[in-house]
Amino acid sequence: MKPAKLIRYVVGIAVLATLVAVMLWPAAQLVDIREVEQGAVVASIEAEGRTRLRHRYVITAPVAATTRQPALEPGDPVRAGQVLVVMDPVTSPVLDARARAQAEAEVAAAEAALAASREDTRAAEAVAAQARAEAKRLRALLERQAVAPDTAERAETERRRAERASASARFHEVTAKHQLEAAKAVLATADGGTPSDDTAVRLTSPIDGVLLQRHFDSAQPVQTGAPLCEIGNPRDMEVEVDVLSSDAVRLRPDMRVELLRWGRPEALAGRVRRVEPNAFTKFSALGVEEQRVWVMVELTSDQDQWSRLGVGYRVNARFVLREAADVVRVPTSALYSVADGTAVFVADGGRARRALVQTGIEGDGWVEVRSGLKAGDAVIAHPDRSLEDGARIRAR
Repeated sequence: MKPAKLIRYVVGIAVLATLVAVMLWPAAQLVDIREVEQGAVVASIEAEGRTRLRHRYVITAPVAATTRQPALEPGDPVRAGQVLVVMDPVTSPVLDARARAQAEAEVAAAEAALAASREDTRAAEAVAAQARAEAKRLRALLERQAVAPDTAERAETERRRAERASASARFHEVTAKHQLEAAKAVLATADGGTPSDDTAVRLTSPIDGVLLQRHFDSAQPVQTGAPLCEIGNPRDMEVEVDVLSSDAVRLRPDMRVELLRWGRPEALAGRVRRVEPNAFTKFSALGVEEQRVWVMVELTSDQDQWSRLGVGYRVNARFVLREAADVVRVPTSALYSVADGTAVFVADGGRARRALVQTGIEGDGWVEVRSGLKAGDAVIAHPDRSLEDGARIRAR
């Protein structure tokens, strides 16, 4: 065979072998590549809740009477001591000696109860004043780092508790005053007396706040104990959230809460005030029976930020379980389990290299990486099951 012909055969075989090798050579897999970042990782749970007032005061009729035309509408501001409802007592029948003595005794008892309530109010206000002074003193010491933060926080909690007790004492005093007026009205209208402004019962507000609800729209007769209106202070706004019982065991008082999707883009700050001890049964939208628990969240943001929130408004609460700032983090989708623990695929010069990692906090689609990676490394975000260590890859 001539040398030239032999060379052509050899070259042809080489070309054919090269084509076969190219056809059989595994193609590089398309992958999504993400860069390892330095940032925050937050572990949290989220649930839907609604706003409510922590303290609502229901004004009820102390005696059977006829209400006068209401002057206030829901949403109107009220001041402590302001008249909310005016009632004209029903004309009493003629009283015999025994009934009159009983009515006079009820007036005396009501006067004594009012005097006792006033003393309770003074005592509660004194305790509240002392708690405010102590909280102010500890706040000043905390700014100089002279006391532990939890000591100042306990003093602040005690201040709020004392102020609530003081408000409750004032409410009891107003209630006792109403009962005295009702007892006096019975005597004043006895023996066929005609109701007048002097005998009218005036129910006043025990606190500064707003009229939340009115249970009557015109002059009408009401029975003893009938609800007339409700008042509350918007500063007492909080959020009640029902969470799964399996999530409730992970919550604790004073835990940080972020309130989202309440009508504005910025989140409101809050803290867990109380986790209810009793669960209740609720059916989900899919008909699944769930055990859920009420969690009360106190708003800690400035009131000017949430002043437009009303009672019963929808809010989403994000409970922060754990968080870490400025740590190495990777997308959760980059991790997969191996016999040795947890691993990722690192993109290294067109090859996928398996790397074992030690993880920490996980949340919001991110995982903290404590060892095995550093910021700036490139990892495969969604590794395919067929991807192997050393396989050829290229970015999608």
